[in-house]
Amino acid sequence: MNTKKLTSLVLAAGLCASVFSSCGSTGSETKSDNSTQSSTGASSTESSGADDSEEVQEISLFNGKSEIADQLLDLAAAYEKKTGVKVNVETAAAGVDSQAKLKAYFLSDKMPDIFVCEGASFESWEGLLADLSGESWVSDTDAAYTDKTYGTVGFPYTTEAIGLTYNADLLEKAGIDPASLTGPSQIRSAFEKLDKQKASLGLTSVVGYYVDDENLSWSTGNHLFGAYLDSGLARDDTTYLDMIENDQSLDSKRFSAYADFVKLLSDYSDQDNMIKGTYEQQVEAFASGKYAFITQGSWIGSLLTSTYKDAYQKAGNFKVGMLPYAFEDGIDTILTSSPSWWAVLKEGHTDAAKAFLSWCAGDEGQKILVEEANCISPFKSCSYVASDPFSEVLSGYISSGKTSSWHWMNLKEGIASNATGALYREYAEGKMTPDTFTQQMEETIRSYYKSM
Repeated sequence: MNTKKLTSLVLAAGLCASVFSSCGSTGSETKSDNSTQSSTGASSTESSGADDSEEVQEISLFNGKSEIADQLLDLAAAYEKKTGVKVNVETAAAGVDSQAKLKAYFLSDKMPDIFVCEGASFESWEGLLADLSGESWVSDTDAAYTDKTYGTVGFPYTTEAIGLTYNADLLEKAGIDPASLTGPSQIRSAFEKLDKQKASLGLTSVVGYYVDDENLSWSTGNHLFGAYLDSGLARDDTTYLDMIENDQSLDSKRFSAYADFVKLLSDYSDQDNMIKGTYEQQVEAFASGKYAFITQGSWIGSLLTSTYKDAYQKAGNFKVGMLPYAFEDGIDTILTSSPSWWAVLKEGHTDAAKAFLSWCAGDEGQKILVEEANCISPFKSCSYVASDPFSEVLSGYISSGKTSSWHWMNLKEGIASNATGALYREYAEGKMTPDTFTQQMEETIRSYYKSM
């Protein structure tokens, strides 16, 4: 066992209780521990270095994407029918700090065999993950997570996009051409035009921008902050990430424009729900045609066609689109990446976990992940096309080379939930000017990095 990382996890345990106590229930299917489990058994296994020379009948998977919880249960059932191996799936509710929960599992020797990891999270598990480099699926994708020391340690299961999502049908009714919204002044004019037509269009507000830092810091402090880091840049351009990593500084000109744009979002958002509204309320209102724009990405597509399909159908199954976060003129890229990966615990049922992932990358697994979970496949050989409302949107940006990366995943782990997320709420509450928001963001980032 890697004692260095174990020590880090032990130190992190002190944070776990406070993290868990701050996360309220976010849905009717959410258990008191803010997770949902399959009905087929316990969600985690004792990580006692199980010997895969013995036939394994049961493995466990910890999923961090609540949007596809039901579909992963279907995936597990299909795999059990095929192989006889049961896959117990536990899903963290939206807003829950998955890594804090996993660290608690590690300390109690109850780690799942397969678990979700975002980019910055891999550092916490250094030396504890199985090397997947020898698996056949690795050559079929460019999206696997690879560590220069430990090899391929992350299995990609989807591709997602971050941008300013919109209801294309509503914009057409309002006489707004999305292609003309290429900078902040054009977007402001569109917001003003929509605001004047709210009653006739059936809108509650122009934008659904929610900032509850207890449950939505991943949306603001990660995804929206990621727009500052990457919008308009080449995929390998780390200019603004490097400034943070090197001396925890922000580019004053770029961030000032970004701060003005965030203020624009809050000015035209749903004032009744912006501060304390839940993720579920935000997505349901958009699905119902109550918001013309929403600050969520392509992952909500599966919710539009499943959880909120009745509301979406009643709203006309409208066409969706996505704008770049064009806080400066000329920004023309959305942000795309694998949002997270599945890692395999070295001391778990490693061979059985690898076999499951190989099956997921194959025809049967891809059919379920793409056609049911509406994941955009990261595998070149996949012939299935998601019915997800965003699939056409993503393919258009990708084929035209108008995508940037997700370098927010390289920031220090937990920075959004423990530091920067709260600033977006305070800013939306009117407690800061754009200049103050910029200053506080830089100071908060610097303080957090020094504490790590």
